Amino acid sequence: MRISAPELYQHLREPAAGELEPVFSPLGEERFALGLETIYEGYAVHYGRPRLYEAQDGDAALVLGDYLYAQGLARIAALGGVEAVADLADLISLCAQGRGDGRPGDGAAWAATAALLGRGELAAAREALSRNGDPGPLDALARSAAGDEAVDRALEAHARRLG
Repeated sequence: MRISAPELYQHLREPAAGELEPVFSPLGEERFALGLETIYEGYAVHYGRPRLYEAQDGDAALVLGDYLYAQGLARIAALGGVEAVADLADLISLCAQGRGDGRPGDGAAWAATAALLGRGELAAAREALSRNGDPGPLDALARSAAGDEAVDRALEAHARRLG
């Protein structure tokens, strides 16, 4: 199943008041905000309650979410952010693994990735989540880079979207 741009508009829905708030992009560099939130919307299509899109069935949700991932990654790549694209690919993979295994920690992974996108500082903390199910190192990195209040706001918004 392929979704073309005109078909994409069929999946748009009217967002509720306050629903368009950015989730993780406020933790990082402004230049990455649109790409990061586009990828996050794809993640929400796959696993939670998206802000803008409502797929009609599971197949459409899979394709739509992947399309949004690709669009967000393309935006980041256009900025010359090869390291950032690699970080986001690792994030998508890590979160898919966690969702498949039924493990928590995706919020910490998103927060740390947004805060440190493209800086090459996430590998050991990602490993702790992937191998041991421990989101603590990712949470600590996010809080160190972006501050407790900003991370708490992002995680609360994430919980509303992904539960």
